[in-house]
Amino acid sequence: MTVALPVEGGCMCGELRIRVRTHPIVTMACHCRGCQRLSASAFSLTAMVPAQGFEMVEGKPQIGALHGESRYFYCPKCLNWLYTTPAGSPFVNIRPSIFDVPLWSTPFVESFISEKLPWATTSARYSFERFPPPHEYGKLVEEYAAWSAKV
Repeated sequence: MTVALPVEGGCMCGELRIRVRTHPIVTMACHCRGCQRLSASAFSLTAMVPAQGFEMVEGKPQIGALHGESRYFYCPKCLNWLYTTPAGSPFVNIRPSIFDVPLWSTPFVESFISEKLPWATTSARYSFERFPPPHEYGKLVEEYAAWSAKV
């Protein structure tokens, strides 16, 4: 699907707004126990966007959840989980449900199927016991670009 850029989104209360100026390189569902707890659901959804294509346009998020090298950003007012900056990564993992229009929410990849709830299923084309190994990302990004142009 061709999406006109930029795309904007925000938290539940409207206190924080983001803007994305580039398409995601891949979309994912993570079934790990941490994401289950953070999202209060069976898995979390991610649109992985290059950091240079992401900006906060309104408000200041706060760090929540785990306070390690990876950072999880929330609205300080409604506590909506908006995005994560993985340690050492040039990408921002945005919760696609925060976009003003439903974009990029179909997972192409699912990770941590080793921890998924028995009934949880997605339409992801690729599944990994943990995260995809680094050598797989080139192929996944290339295939995602072709796939996402069609849907």
